Amino acid sequence: MPRLEKSNGKGTRRPKLDWTFVQRFCSIQKVLFPSWSSQSVLMFGTLLVVTLTEQLIIYQVGVLPSQFYNVLAEKDYSSFRSLVAKAMVLILLNSTMKSVDQYICNQMYVSWRKTLTESLHTSYFQGRVYYTLNVLREDIDNPDQRISQDAERLCKQMSTMASRLIISPFTLTYYTYHCFYSTGWIGPVSIFGYFVMGTIANKILMSPIVSTLFEQEKLEGDFRFKHMQIRVNAESAAFYRAGKVEHTRTNRRLQALLETQKNLINKELWLYIGVNTFDYVGGFLSYVVISIPIFTGIYDDLTPGELSALISKNAFVCIYLINGFTQLIDLSTTLSDVAGYTHRIGELREVMDDILHKQCDYDPASGESYDFDSDFNIHAGPVDTAFILDHLSYKSPYSDQLLVEDLSLKISQGTHLLVVGNTGTGKTSLLRVLNRLWEAHSGFVQMTTCFGPRGTLFLPQKPYLTDGTLREQVIYPLKDIYPASGSVDDDRILKFLELSGVSSLLKRTGGLDEPVDWNWYDVLSPGEMQRLCFARLFYLQPKYAVLDEATSALTEEVEAQLYRTCKQLGMTLISLGHRSSLEKFHDLQLKLCGDGRWELTNLKGDSLNQGADTM
Repeated sequence: MPRLEKSNGKGTRRPKLDWTFVQRFCSIQKVLFPSWSSQSVLMFGTLLVVTLTEQLIIYQVGVLPSQFYNVLAEKDYSSFRSLVAKAMVLILLNSTMKSVDQYICNQMYVSWRKTLTESLHTSYFQGRVYYTLNVLREDIDNPDQRISQDAERLCKQMSTMASRLIISPFTLTYYTYHCFYSTGWIGPVSIFGYFVMGTIANKILMSPIVSTLFEQEKLEGDFRFKHMQIRVNAESAAFYRAGKVEHTRTNRRLQALLETQKNLINKELWLYIGVNTFDYVGGFLSYVVISIPIFTGIYDDLTPGELSALISKNAFVCIYLINGFTQLIDLSTTLSDVAGYTHRIGELREVMDDILHKQCDYDPASGESYDFDSDFNIHAGPVDTAFILDHLSYKSPYSDQLLVEDLSLKISQGTHLLVVGNTGTGKTSLLRVLNRLWEAHSGFVQMTTCFGPRGTLFLPQKPYLTDGTLREQVIYPLKDIYPASGSVDDDRILKFLELSGVSSLLKRTGGLDEPVDWNWYDVLSPGEMQRLCFARLFYLQPKYAVLDEATSALTEEVEAQLYRTCKQLGMTLISLGHRSSLEKFHDLQLKLCGDGRWELTNLKGDSLNQGADTM
């Protein structure tokens, strides 16, 4: 099905480092740090302690050369040995702290990815959001990539930045004090001014990179989707001998991606030049700063050994202060990645929230949020009615022309309905409206039963097979086996596999609970897939079964057997189909004639009612 081309304006805005980025980044942090007692906060606090300890050790290691200058100048062998032992201990501690620092960052990455992805999953799978995103909305590209890949990369980049960002305020304050003590006010002011200049330059160089990275990730998703499309439809494409065509179209997407990547590399070149220049000039700046008190005569009374030791210590303090600022500037390349991923994930969350606010997906029998597994325990509502349609008109979201106009109908228990009509007259669209996937154009539609085993169940035109064992295929979409378990439930499953004609799958899979390492769509024929879906229907045994050409790949003989079984199990059938052989299993026939016209016929007698345009 083509996706609806529409835009809310968000998709056309070029993402950049602006207030929108700050808002989206903060909203993501609220997900990662939900409370002060959360695991992320505890790990972040632990990382703070570790990095502070690491910085204290680094300072002690940094001033060691100045102490070695003094000891060697005085030829104090005893102090030299003690200093070497101290150096070995400090280096060992520093290595340990660095390793623990990296370990905590990796743990935070895993924890953040879990939290953020599960939060996105919660919104994505709530109601029909995943359907709307993938089918009806065009203003958000590749939601699957944003959830599975962009979220992972964002968490990875943030964990890489974490230790440097968390310690920066402390190191900058600490070394600014020591720099001021060693060089006076001119040292810190020079370094801070240099940092401000570098920040402005990098902001200018980084702004165009964010939007280009955003576009690159979109094209990455398009390229991956094309390969997935070929993988899923490989056999159909092979029947068309479409290798050359798909080769050309796939290469076209690859070329678009590579052109954007080249553009990104060109823009990053200037950012790298700015960052590297800032790094090297910073090294020279440190010598300029420490030279000021020397040339002004402040240290004229020191011996050459003492002066060398002092220069070494002051050089370490100034260089480390500059290095602190340099690390922040170096993070600009990482920050551009973070900004790109933040915009993509933030935009996805905003669109999903918008969809959730606009849709009302609930169980009409209970008025509560829908949960398929709980339907075993929900009162099924009025047992004699499934749907009430009152002057219903509907159209495709992709067109302004009405498919059906002013349809009034009550679907009651024991009265089987067959919906027929030419292709494009709105048969499957009617089911989408009944199932609340599409909104009605006008009129009223109500599903008066619960959704699930004790209410209404839809069997879509294209069989859906999940990953998992044969048992999980049969009980789908239940998460767990209910109400029976063990041998009792096994007997039911085996019975329904036999009734649907796919008991041979037991041998091919090795049993109900044996994991399979192949794709069900590649192994089963279209007829076997439809039979397996009927086994699922028999297992769930709803009061109302809505079948959208569910036997199109089966013979009329098999179709008759499956329909008889449905009726024997007490199901009321609402079927869509083209075969006249279906008529004997139904009581009413709704014929969709196109241009909004319809005709309702009693298959036991004459026409009951017609659409207004046919009268």
